[in-house]
Amino acid sequence: MADSAFFCTLSHEGVLAVRGSDAGKFLQGQLTCNINYLSDSTSSLGARCMVKGRMQSSFRILPEGDGFLLAMTRELLEAQLADLKKYAVFSKAKLTDDSDAWVRFGLQAGDAALQALDLEVPGQIDAVTRHDRLIAVAVSPGRIELWAPAEQAERVQAQLAGKLPKAELNDWLLGQIRAGIGQVMAQTRELFIPQMINLQAVGGVSFKKGCYTGQEIVARMQYLGKLKRRQYRVALASETLPEPGTEIFSPTHGSSVGEVVLAARSATGSELLAVLTADAVEDNNLHLGSLDGPRLELLSLPYELDRDREIQR
Repeated sequence: MADSAFFCTLSHEGVLAVRGSDAGKFLQGQLTCNINYLSDSTSSLGARCMVKGRMQSSFRILPEGDGFLLAMTRELLEAQLADLKKYAVFSKAKLTDDSDAWVRFGLQAGDAALQALDLEVPGQIDAVTRHDRLIAVAVSPGRIELWAPAEQAERVQAQLAGKLPKAELNDWLLGQIRAGIGQVMAQTRELFIPQMINLQAVGGVSFKKGCYTGQEIVARMQYLGKLKRRQYRVALASETLPEPGTEIFSPTHGSSVGEVVLAARSATGSELLAVLTADAVEDNNLHLGSLDGPRLELLSLPYELDRDREIQR
């Protein structure tokens, strides 16, 4: 179903809310994305890094009410909330877990379903439309996140079911993998810097915004061009899904050359996003889990890395 119209519930993610008069200023000093670019009609991908530039979380962020909402892997939310609160004590910003306040759906080829809810279809990636507290966010071509307040969720789901077949979360994640959008999971917390999952290529890093936690490392990696590992898309001829963080090996190099970022079942087995060393990719002798593990096949991503374009954001 991954290539057809469907909807599913995005149960794997929670919602962190940051509200108050200092919410934007506070987040601007903590996140890789530029808060000044956000508006009622614009969202962004982003990450929160530790001082050494490794990501504690990645997310989609959008303005809502007197603050911002960040959707991230549910298992990361408690630790990320606790860490951010340490830095918010001198700001007029309140941080809460708002996961129970929202139910989020993923829609593929769901334009008609959105219109039935009186929502305009967002016209470009990261664009946001709103109606009656419902929020629609374009996340990749043909794919929309629909955010519904919890009290509206049952009604919204019933209306979606009248327009679209319901699918498993796996189908949504497969679309995410094919869009080349990596994500920090519990198993990969503090393992990758943003460029390792190509976050700068999908608008999740601003190099013009000034200082934030981990900024020096992230900027140095971009401007000096010393990144030796980045995200690729690969296929596995098995429906057995490796966990994020599972190592990938190269018999040519005789060692581990990367880790799994995200995996989902496909019609022919499974597809993965993985952070790999460039020289191992060039050799194209990649095996999952061990030197003699299942062979991985390199696939294409829908974008090219362009340092000059990326640093203009």
